Amino acid sequence: MNTENLLTVTNLNITFPSPKGDVSAACGVSFSLGKEKIGIVGESGSGKSVTGRAILRLLPPYAQVVCDEIRFKGEDLLTLSEKEMRRIRGKEISMVMQDPKYSLNPVRTVGHQIMEAYTIHRRVSQKEAKEKTLEMLAAVQIRNPKQVYNLYPHEVSGGMGQRIMIAMMLIPEPSLLIADEPTSALDVTVQLQVLAILDDLVTTRGMGLILISHDLELVASFCDRVIIMYGGRIMETINAADLHDSTHPYTRGLLNCLPKIEGGSTRLPVLKRDASWLDAHYNQHITGGSDASG
Repeated sequence: MNTENLLTVTNLNITFPSPKGDVSAACGVSFSLGKEKIGIVGESGSGKSVTGRAILRLLPPYAQVVCDEIRFKGEDLLTLSEKEMRRIRGKEISMVMQDPKYSLNPVRTVGHQIMEAYTIHRRVSQKEAKEKTLEMLAAVQIRNPKQVYNLYPHEVSGGMGQRIMIAMMLIPEPSLLIADEPTSALDVTVQLQVLAILDDLVTTRGMGLILISHDLELVASFCDRVIIMYGGRIMETINAADLHDSTHPYTRGLLNCLPKIEGGSTRLPVLKRDASWLDAHYNQHITGGSDASG
């Protein structure tokens, strides 16, 4: 695993206004990422997705974002203009949104959309762009790329739609891919196929990957390190291989709530939350003051 830093996020705080007052979606989030696979895991509303979107500055204007720095390849993204950020998005950092098939334009063919993602960032001929698109469709293990190239999004299956979106995000050859629950709408078999494709592409291209998910087992088997989030805070960061040995009560609670394939005669436990988990000093004590540094 190459731990050369690609991304460093320091003290990220995100607040959204509401009729009942400001709501904190992320509080003091700090981590760094090298050329590795990091999983961000937590319940719905824990701050996973907003953290990913904040990196690319894709949050709505009413979101209040305060952060010391979001440094990518030595450049602080917070200091860039919107025009400069468009240079970063796609070409340097790509993001696969939740249920990505529905991010496709329904009135344009699959091939046209992937090719457009390439030509925006590369000055190449139409012929070269089409060849690259067909190569990318083959790379995500789509059979008969020439046929799929001319299909519309409604003509492809869910699993193929996910692969097409991954192809679109990877064709500009970014250094970092943020995947926000890219397999949540797929059955288990197709999930594993898509993750295997991601793993192969990330490894062979020497990229970094942030996989946002609520599935602890999936992330533990796929990623190098895991960030556990709750209530907008990072509870702990742990090597994926050591996840089941975690001592943090929130992580233990999530693990204990997972159903076992062999079943059992007792009901699954209900996660009991503790207000002290949101105390930064408490989590530093539990995790030995570690962050997600590479």
